[in-house]
Amino acid sequence: MTPREIIAEAWAITKREVSIRRWAFTSSFFETLLSLKLLIYQIYFAWKYFGGAGGAGFFDVEILLYQRIPFWAFATIITIFILMVLIELFIPHLCLGAIIGLGAKAHRKEEVRGGLVLALYNFFPIFAIHELLVLSGFSTLVTASSVILRYIDPALTRPSIGMLVTLFVVTNILKFFLSFAEEGVVIRKHGLFNSIGRSFKLIVSHLSHIMFLLLLLFVISLRVLINTLMVLLIPGIVIGIAFVLALFFSAIISYVVAGIVGLILIFIASYFFAYLHAFKQTVWTLTYMELSAQKDLDIIEM
Repeated sequence: MTPREIIAEAWAITKREVSIRRWAFTSSFFETLLSLKLLIYQIYFAWKYFGGAGGAGFFDVEILLYQRIPFWAFATIITIFILMVLIELFIPHLCLGAIIGLGAKAHRKEEVRGGLVLALYNFFPIFAIHELLVLSGFSTLVTASSVILRYIDPALTRPSIGMLVTLFVVTNILKFFLSFAEEGVVIRKHGLFNSIGRSFKLIVSHLSHIMFLLLLLFVISLRVLINTLMVLLIPGIVIGIAFVLALFFSAIISYVVAGIVGLILIFIASYFFAYLHAFKQTVWTLTYMELSAQKDLDIIEM
């Protein structure tokens, strides 16, 4: 298949297969929730750090809640918060195995079912691959930079952030060469290191053919841009609604209504992210299947 045919087939599968979009929606929803939590915390820390209001403690928000609300309400909120963070950290890794496997089945004209099995059986190797690339995420970079600014000696701040940015760049380069590692785990059932090695070999061997990835990278950049804008807009909209309602209603009613509106906005945003996420991953899946079916360039005779 040519790059254009791969992209057309991936988009057709994305529009046709509801089950793939459901897994992509679930992944996008929890990724957005986690990004919002990180953003809200970093906005607070930035306000405390740059606003001249004093240093920001790591558990300032939790301490404030403990002091202002009954203990049972505090314990409930913290328990739900911790559970949600754990879910948001792990669910996207589960969803990726299902999206890859179901996309491959759709391409092979097989029955598109078994998403839960694909998610569970491929979770640990996919999670391990993503942990190797944990510093490639922009939210991770911002969070780590925030910790450095608040807790590292000022004399070491610049070198530490410079090293962090260097690791961020290097990890993203490594991430590019590991682009097919998850597909190797799900489709070929390769082990962790075998999948990483095969991914690197496929990228290097077919680098000229993979020029269509420029288009894919554009789609990814578009998704990241939209995601960033939405993540930035949602807290602003929610806070604005809360302030306006607080002028007419009690604080509890204002916060509840603002929270419901924010949740609705997250659902709407995740619906659109699901199409882009499913499409992007299906392009990678089809590309892996096409390239891995070809003979390796270092093999002369079979």
